[in-house]
Amino acid sequence: MDWTLEVIVVPVSDVDRAKAFYTDKLGFHLDHDTAPVEGVRIVQVTPPGSGCSVVFGRGAVPDMPPGSMKGLQLVVGDLPKAHATLVERGVDVGDIQVVGAGPWDGRADLNNVGFVFFADPDGNEWAIQQITARG
Repeated sequence: MDWTLEVIVVPVSDVDRAKAFYTDKLGFHLDHDTAPVEGVRIVQVTPPGSGCSVVFGRGAVPDMPPGSMKGLQLVVGDLPKAHATLVERGVDVGDIQVVGAGPWDGRADLNNVGFVFFADPDGNEWAIQQITARG
């Protein structure tokens, strides 16, 4: 039996601002933006190629303080390209880091140890790790 993680709820204070950040700046696909009843709005976005979506909204999502999610992680095959894309889109993203070695020198292998970090407008913290092959 497969056990798949398919949705992560991210608490936000402004649904429209979050929707713009995740779709326009990060390039996530908008799966749906629904308001099934008065006072309820659910937005679901999915990172390109991911089987797990991100949900935020109001009225029907768990009540968590905006910005309280820490340690959310995306994985890419080309970290320098992902970093450049985020910078180009205006995301306030940190420099590429190598675990245990500090800032990337442009030559070191990033596989499994290369990361960049950023936060959404509410302060929910994300990491992007480069993984090109799994054991």
